[in-house]
Amino acid sequence: MHFTGKLLYYLSAAFFILCLLTSCSEQKVLLVFNRTIVKNPPKDTPFVFDNKINVTGDIPKDEKTQLGEDLMNYWDDSLFARKVQKFGFFYTIKNPPLFDTINFIRTRAYMSSYLRSLGYYNTILSNSFHIDTTTNQLRTTVIMDIVPGKKTIIDSLGYDIENTTLQNIALRNAKNTAIIPGKTPFGKQVIASELDRLVSLFRRRGYFLLTRDNLVAEADTTDLALLQKITDPFLQAEAMSAATERRKINPTSIITIRKREDEDSSRNNSDTAFRQYYIGHIYYYPEMNALEDLQPDSLVNDSSSFKKISTQNFTLFYKKGLFNFKPLREHTYMRKGILYNDDNFYKTVNTLSQMGAWQSVDARTVMKADTVDFYYFLYPAKKQNITVDLEASRNTGDFLSSNTLFGLAFNITYRNRNLWKNAIQSSTGLRNGVELSFDKNNPFLQTIQSSVNQTFSFPRFIAPFKITGTAKMEARRTIFTMNASYSDRKDYFRLRSLIGIWAYEWKIKNRIFQWKIPNIELYSLDTLPLLEEAFKSNPYLRTSFYTGYVASTQFTFNITYPNKRNPNTTNYIRASGELAVAPFKALNDKLYQFIKIEGEYRRLMQFRKTSIALRAFAGLGYNYGSGNLGSKLPFYKQYVGGGPNSMRAW
Repeated sequence: MHFTGKLLYYLSAAFFILCLLTSCSEQKVLLVFNRTIVKNPPKDTPFVFDNKINVTGDIPKDEKTQLGEDLMNYWDDSLFARKVQKFGFFYTIKNPPLFDTINFIRTRAYMSSYLRSLGYYNTILSNSFHIDTTTNQLRTTVIMDIVPGKKTIIDSLGYDIENTTLQNIALRNAKNTAIIPGKTPFGKQVIASELDRLVSLFRRRGYFLLTRDNLVAEADTTDLALLQKITDPFLQAEAMSAATERRKINPTSIITIRKREDEDSSRNNSDTAFRQYYIGHIYYYPEMNALEDLQPDSLVNDSSSFKKISTQNFTLFYKKGLFNFKPLREHTYMRKGILYNDDNFYKTVNTLSQMGAWQSVDARTVMKADTVDFYYFLYPAKKQNITVDLEASRNTGDFLSSNTLFGLAFNITYRNRNLWKNAIQSSTGLRNGVELSFDKNNPFLQTIQSSVNQTFSFPRFIAPFKITGTAKMEARRTIFTMNASYSDRKDYFRLRSLIGIWAYEWKIKNRIFQWKIPNIELYSLDTLPLLEEAFKSNPYLRTSFYTGYVASTQFTFNITYPNKRNPNTTNYIRASGELAVAPFKALNDKLYQFIKIEGEYRRLMQFRKTSIALRAFAGLGYNYGSGNLGSKLPFYKQYVGGGPNSMRAW
């Protein structure tokens, strides 16, 4: 048996610990497992050795635990012992801070501020400490006892923006807020999310310069009963006392979103931030070269070194004429004269980046009265490249034989990212492989495999009819694929196939759609003597070698989205269906007729050092045809358990 150096290290450590366990008393063993080594401690002076936080009160246990962990980050640096874990149970403190009770003041302020940001406004904090003497060291354990009290609940949410258009937009979309009056706890993150929602909403309505700095959320925790006019001082005192008790039992807050009033006019200017802007002229620079000294900001002012093509709404600047105008205009979701929309701007940048012809896209803007001109600087990706792969594999047997085979495959792929100057993606692949046997009782050459593949990806929909609804789509494209392959398994079979696919693919936000219409698959099989013998010994095997044709349509949908409560958790859902038909009776005996549906769900939960992946899959296929092809799905459409893809994350 071969041991690595790392394995021997861990085995030695385990043996050392075992010896300690067998030779020490129970008390000494506990000291070993809880041992903390202090490096460079101050002499004859108390220093911070340990920090503890005790959260008590009438709140859920999980919330107490989470608060205790989070509040550890709010100790003042001069009152916190930074421990470094060693070997899983040893700890080291290097240069611990001197203990001084005055540092409790800053710590209490930090923790109180954090708790208030979560909605705890009636928090009670009390600190204490104790000093232990260990080997001439004055080790101080500092303790913070916290009773957070009840969270403040948002009682109502209102808008007072002092701009009629913005006020109406906010009120019409108030139903989309995540704040539920009477239920949502008050917290800085909750308020920040509401401000971000409003800013995003306004920027989609033309408010190009409006940012979160232009809005403010005011919180009012005053009891409404105190606003009543009370002339009797004794009754007023009683009302204030009653209001204080009510706030302790059920603290609430009224949130109002307002326009920020700020003396700094550069941050808040009513003439700019609260004005709607329209799309102006759009300029493209699709031949930017990262190696040349071309700065976007300087080109905005002077583009005299470029040639140009102009239309009423667009201008293309170029030097070599590498790109046509059409793909740029088709994937720009902004038009001159319409209100600015933040979503359309980012959709344009993302779509141009995802087309493949450009490796990156930069943008600049120029203000002109109430319009905004947009400049897009596109850096081309390398137009052509060739990839060569050499693969080797070892097969210890399959359902046809128990031979041990050695495989070699040579793959070459040629890619063109800007075919015909229209940002069309072209990929041509050639694959050749062989399987060899070193068994003296079998021929040396066992299998020959060859295939050629050609794919074109057009950055638009190509159809004999007009496709509506494209304004909401991004990254839309048409894909045409042809694949021809040949396999020769010596003395068993020769299989030829030809597959043709015409597909449409598009994206709407985080949802991706693909529709293959049609999907044509043609197969031809020559059965050789050894396979005929295998059929005789295993008749069921024959159903896996029916070679009918497939004429089908496939639709696939997938969506990826984060968990609302935990942003570190990502969900993925995929659903697809395929329907194969025989449109002509004369082909009924050659065409498969089946329906197939499947669904998949994945969940990825990421933690600080680890992650957990969950996966569920279900599929159903039914052959509703009849004839010489049998009642089973074609073998290349059946579900198979095993392999690197089908069983991953189970």
